[in-house]
Amino acid sequence: MSSRLPTLAIVGATGAVGSVMLDILSTRENVWGEIRLVASPRSAGKRLTVRGEEVEVQALAPEVFDGVDVAMFDVPDEVSKEWAPIAAERGAVAVDNSGAFRMDPDVPLVVPEVNADQVRNRPRGIISNPNCTTLSMIVAMGALHRAYGLTELFVASYQAASGAGQEGIDVLRDQMEKVASDCTLGTRAGDVRAVAGELGPFPAPLALNVVPWAGSLKEDGYSSEELKVRNESRKILGNPDLRVSATCVRVPVITTHALAVHATFGTEVDAADARKVLSSAPGVIVQDDPAKAEFPTPSDVVGTDPTWVGRVRRSVDDPKSLDLFMCGDNLRKGAALNTAQIAEVVAREFIQG
Repeated sequence: MSSRLPTLAIVGATGAVGSVMLDILSTRENVWGEIRLVASPRSAGKRLTVRGEEVEVQALAPEVFDGVDVAMFDVPDEVSKEWAPIAAERGAVAVDNSGAFRMDPDVPLVVPEVNADQVRNRPRGIISNPNCTTLSMIVAMGALHRAYGLTELFVASYQAASGAGQEGIDVLRDQMEKVASDCTLGTRAGDVRAVAGELGPFPAPLALNVVPWAGSLKEDGYSSEELKVRNESRKILGNPDLRVSATCVRVPVITTHALAVHATFGTEVDAADARKVLSSAPGVIVQDDPAKAEFPTPSDVVGTDPTWVGRVRRSVDDPKSLDLFMCGDNLRKGAALNTAQIAEVVAREFIQG
């Protein structure tokens, strides 16, 4: 293979994650030659700016993948399920941000800081991007796993409205406006539900509330989001026996997921040593000084790329366990950025020849 800059296609370029992707491409090292923007027929003809140049959006069709080396998909599961194999058949490596292929044994599930070596293990020509909740913690947990050997995870996630798409953002903003204008709110039970209006993708009002549910109902009362945390963590870390229990909660935050994690390892772990491991890990920032009220919160982390970690403590009951809190922007590292990083790993195969 001769050295060259590969051709990239972005499928779903006009969507919420797609727009973040275009911004990310403009700020990262340029490893691409031609960039094609692809979306549904109703978006065809729009012109979007990529790296300072206007590019016309093309309608999704088999021929748009001709000559494409890497195709990034930021579309619903059913669209990826149909079109990612078509892109692969046309010679492109498909990097998919949906849930369509994550647990396919012939499709690697990749976080470059953790298991970049799996990128070349792609018999179907498809690489999958993890769920945003998993991505909000797995870079930090991967670093700790390498150091201490992770055996068990208990996770409580606090997930932003944007995890439910643009509809989730719009519903939360509408609810916040309505409940903020009601001066009598809180004088009786059920006021928020009465005032909030449309629930949208949430099973209960999200404004001034927390909702212990994200995803769809699965076996034994778990939600699909909770099972993703379990199954994807096992696959990414290459540890099928990892014990994982998750409870996913939706909170009234626009963007950035947060997680409280209790992690158990195969060896004793010291909190100060764990902070050193995390501080030296690519893609992780440690902000941990409770005496000065220094710890990550979604409002601090939104718009940034790393996983932020704080409140690192050794368990008082088990010297092999840590408790920690972390935040990650679910639209950047949790979606668009990790997809772009995977694509860049593939791009180097063409650049290096």
